[in-house]
Amino acid sequence: MRGKFYTRIFLPLSGFIIVAFVLLVLVFIGIGGRYMLQERQESLENNAIEITRLSSIALQSGELDTLNEWNFRVVISSIARSTGHHCFITDADGTVVLCSDDDLGCGHVGRQIGGGVMETLAADESYSDLTTLGDFYPETRYVAALPIISGGDSVPGYVFVASSVDGIMQVWSNIIECFLFIVVAVMLFTVIGSFISSRRWSRPLRELADAAVCFAHGDFSVRVSGAERDDEFGPLANSFNRMAESLEQSEKRRDDFIANVAHELKTPMTTISGFADGILDGTIPAEQTNHYLETISSETKRLNRLVRSMLDLSRMKSLAPEELMQRSFDATELLARTLVIFEGKINAKHLDVNVLIPEDPMLVCGDADAINQVIYNLLENAVKFAQEGSELAISLFKQGEKAYISIKNHGPVIPAEELPLIFDRFHKADKSRSADRDGYGLGLYIVKTILNNHGEDIAVTSRDGATEFVFSLTLKQK
Repeated sequence: MRGKFYTRIFLPLSGFIIVAFVLLVLVFIGIGGRYMLQERQESLENNAIEITRLSSIALQSGELDTLNEWNFRVVISSIARSTGHHCFITDADGTVVLCSDDDLGCGHVGRQIGGGVMETLAADESYSDLTTLGDFYPETRYVAALPIISGGDSVPGYVFVASSVDGIMQVWSNIIECFLFIVVAVMLFTVIGSFISSRRWSRPLRELADAAVCFAHGDFSVRVSGAERDDEFGPLANSFNRMAESLEQSEKRRDDFIANVAHELKTPMTTISGFADGILDGTIPAEQTNHYLETISSETKRLNRLVRSMLDLSRMKSLAPEELMQRSFDATELLARTLVIFEGKINAKHLDVNVLIPEDPMLVCGDADAINQVIYNLLENAVKFAQEGSELAISLFKQGEKAYISIKNHGPVIPAEELPLIFDRFHKADKSRSADRDGYGLGLYIVKTILNNHGEDIAVTSRDGATEFVFSLTLKQK
């Protein structure tokens, strides 16, 4: 996995950088070389112009009688030393009469310029080329030449300025070496930086991939690092960890759900099986058969209620909230009708019922059967756990765009640590489940599921001997 990340991130990035630098080097060498040659050519031409100007002025002012005078040789020698060029002057026929070399016995003086250079110079009145001047030089040089103007119609001579190609190439070679060194250093630094950067960027991706593999094998305890980073991976890692926590909790709830269902089914099924076998094999006396058959019937009904509750949960979760909120009913009538159902149980416990219900209808949005189930489950719990002879308070009121139903009893309170858990499936404050054999811990879970489907809230408080459930309903707009 690690090799794939490097191949996909680091190698393309490094290849792109190398190609870019190679192109940069080629462009620099091409443009830079032409610039160097052009600059050297301009320098030669400028020197030729300057020497020609000095020669013309000297001849016209009478300072020079001939072009091969010693004083003028000193001038062009100085120019040659300061520029690094080789300078010489020819007469009108192309014979060298004065040279910038320091050696008085210079071998250039008296030589004839050939190769058709003089004809080109006479015709074009200038000359610039890469040449040996008809074997005047043993190697090819850049040469620029101009005629000397003395004021008359004739041309007394020509000025030649030459520069060695080797010198130019040596300078250019030094520049290229320096540039290549810098390029290699930058490329090396960039490649190393890209490698480090790609490792840093690919590490969270590797962790995400490894964590996903663990998830696929059912291990939801894995978390990825980097949630504190301030780049794009920080929020991604944070979201991934929250997803992992949610999956882990869902897996735990699923395991708990299976364990609780198995527990709830095991007890009645064991009872039914044991008593049925006892009746069949004669272990249970005939005179007690009816008693144990009643127990079997009771346990069978318990199983039936459990299965029905599970089916109700599945049906409620399949209902679309938008469809539910398009329906409406009278909350006042529904609350009163449900309360009548518990009249027998209320009287049996001698409860004092305090009902605060408005006389006028109160239309709310939602499914009447589902909300009836909510009220029924809450009233059933309130009556069941109310202290005998205590007060049972039921109220319906409006606040803003919401209607609220409150059901309050007096009796044992729910421990504070149990309050956040009472709406979970199969949760009971009594862990032994012996206190309430008729319940399965699904009543409040069904309540919460129905209200969630309606987009409503429910709150519970339990203190000072009183427990109150309050849930909301949306008022129907007229």
